[in-house]
Amino acid sequence: MTPFRYLDRHSADLVALLQKLVRIPTVNPPGENYGAITALLTRELSAAGLSARRLAIPRAAARCLASGLRSHPRYNVLGFHDAGAPKTLHFNAHYDVVPAGGRWRHESPFAPAVEDGWVYGRGTADMKGSIACLLLALRALRVTGVQPRCNVEVSFTADEETDSLLGAGWVVDHVPLKADYVVVMEGGEGRLIGCGHNGVVWLNVIVHGRPAHGSTPEHGINALEKMSALVLALEDYKRLIRRRRFRTPDGRVMHPTINVGGVFAAGVGGKINTVPAEASFSIDRRVIATETVADAEEELRAFLAAAARRIPQCSITIEKVSENYPCFRDPGHPFFTSMAASVRRVRGGHPVFYVSTGFNDMHFFAEHRRVPTLGYGPVGFHPHAVDERVRVADLVTTAKIYADLLTTFAGES
Repeated sequence: MTPFRYLDRHSADLVALLQKLVRIPTVNPPGENYGAITALLTRELSAAGLSARRLAIPRAAARCLASGLRSHPRYNVLGFHDAGAPKTLHFNAHYDVVPAGGRWRHESPFAPAVEDGWVYGRGTADMKGSIACLLLALRALRVTGVQPRCNVEVSFTADEETDSLLGAGWVVDHVPLKADYVVVMEGGEGRLIGCGHNGVVWLNVIVHGRPAHGSTPEHGINALEKMSALVLALEDYKRLIRRRRFRTPDGRVMHPTINVGGVFAAGVGGKINTVPAEASFSIDRRVIATETVADAEEELRAFLAAAARRIPQCSITIEKVSENYPCFRDPGHPFFTSMAASVRRVRGGHPVFYVSTGFNDMHFFAEHRRVPTLGYGPVGFHPHAVDERVRVADLVTTAKIYADLLTTFAGES
């Protein structure tokens, strides 16, 4: 039996494994049930023939977490199969998911349902579906006795839905990986193969006013009014960064963007008959591959400070929330052409190299470790939203692509 035939015959096993993963609600923040899922993933890697271990994040390293998160332990899982090859192919996926709200089509986002060829549930698309695909691909190779052409290394990591510092970032910086090539199992799908992604800077801007009674607003400084003026001033900043362009391999033109007010709030003590003394809003600044996070943050901070000075009695404080770095790699590298060949053999058609507007963990491997890194996983629908789902047929197709790459790519000679 070939690995492809095995995967066709065991699609139900793939679905069952995905359901098992989704039933463990690894919601981040705060980082729930990490112990349970990493124990399961360690067992699954061992069953697929890899030497697997679970790595606990030391308490000292976890001090970077917000105080409300430190009671939730962090773990990463590492697996390795020695095929006796000179090169090692690494697969990475995160196992945490965002919180689930709203009214779902089925009973619960963590009680995954199968309907009309779809698997519904939080994490099916982002990105427990990828994990199930890889585990079944590895199982197919073991059962059919087909040896990978590279050694195989796998990391299942924490906290990508926040900042990855104790997930992929920690693994890359603290674990002696053998990886020569890396597939991060998201950032590309279908005939799109990820060769990069945007970075991001997240800021929180606090506008300070002075409280007063609502009947005598002239005695106060209205923080909401000052915040509104500052938000309007950011229209000039949008026009400024819109002039920057990055042309991707598939011909799209990408520009930096900002999203204002994903989170906004009044200060404490607010009441309808008081002048608001504080207001705050968030800024999500996307950083294209030709920019740096440091330069983008410095420029945005300078713009905000200058704009506030032009607004009478506008005093602000700028807080850094998080950052993530942009990434781009030349898709002409043999690793990328090998993945394109695998996608073409399994899916047909002409694969396209793609740069994602979102961010993922590719940059940790591409920038920190400096190895060829691409992104590819199953086609997902409504990630981070109600009725997140993935097609069973696409899970099987993606598992075949992983298996094909494992059995055809031997690395550069």
